[in-house]
Amino acid sequence: MKIKAINGFKDILPEEVPLWQHIEGVARDIFQRFGCHEIRLPILEKTELFARSIGEATDIVEKEMYTFVEMGITMRPEATASLLRAFIEHGLHVRQPVQRLYTIGPMFRHERPQKGRLRQFHQVDAEVIGAVEPEIDAELMAMGQMLLTELGLSASLEVNSLGCPGCRPEFRRRLVAYLQDRQAGLCEDCRRRSETNPLRVLDCKKAGCREVVEEAPSILDALCPECRSHFDQVQSRLDLLEVSYSLNRFMVRGLDYYTRTTFEFVTGDLGAQAAIGAGGRYDGLIEQLGGPKLPGIGFAMGMERLVLLLQAADNRAERPGPSLDLFVAALGSR
Repeated sequence: MKIKAINGFKDILPEEVPLWQHIEGVARDIFQRFGCHEIRLPILEKTELFARSIGEATDIVEKEMYTFVEMGITMRPEATASLLRAFIEHGLHVRQPVQRLYTIGPMFRHERPQKGRLRQFHQVDAEVIGAVEPEIDAELMAMGQMLLTELGLSASLEVNSLGCPGCRPEFRRRLVAYLQDRQAGLCEDCRRRSETNPLRVLDCKKAGCREVVEEAPSILDALCPECRSHFDQVQSRLDLLEVSYSLNRFMVRGLDYYTRTTFEFVTGDLGAQAAIGAGGRYDGLIEQLGGPKLPGIGFAMGMERLVLLLQAADNRAERPGPSLDLFVAALGSR
């Protein structure tokens, strides 16, 4: 019997590599134009890092991580936590108060493989640490939009605010009260989430749950004055930069560390996997991981999904590989 690649893990063949290199090259060029420096990170991290950052009640930590239980280590499911661990460990904030970093590489999640979703997947990721200004939020979104534009792709930008630890508890209380009376309409996972992590119910894609949350309270109505001002300024800056966007009050993302601004780049060309890139602000995460009290924001784009979109559009999908100018062959001694 032939040994094949593990389900959800895909070979990238020689004829496919030029397209991947093209995406990586465009991403590196744009990130560096915005002043970002590359950092390369290990694939394995202590499991505690992801439990503390992503959140123990998230689907990623509960069901999707590849973990060596006895050793207490995990194959990274996303890049931000690893990048911040390195930022703290090496004291990068001492060298420069605002750090702009990017990384490119594979991530791992035990999800059901389907088009645009593999168990080993690759991301391009950019982070800005140490800047709280709303202009930075808009700048990161403009960076993502520029990446798509220079690849010849288009996507819709959706934006939301998740508030802060000061105003989110009140919204959580309103949401839990709303969901308690509508348990029958929720899927089994969301009935559990309504008690452990109610904001995740807003992100469920199942039809019954979508109907329930359609009339749910909006977190935008629960923002404190500081968070409202911050979000208003983010939108004003996006308008100034002429970056088109729409508000999505149901967007909560799958990671517990987000605060205030969250955003997604979405397309209708990939079926159920609508998001090709996403990010947000995580102002309390660095301190939570044992570092200094510094704000941060970042985003990542899935390379497999970018490849699928480029191939579907036949845009650079047939980029030539290395050319051969001269071949010399030995024909013997004569």
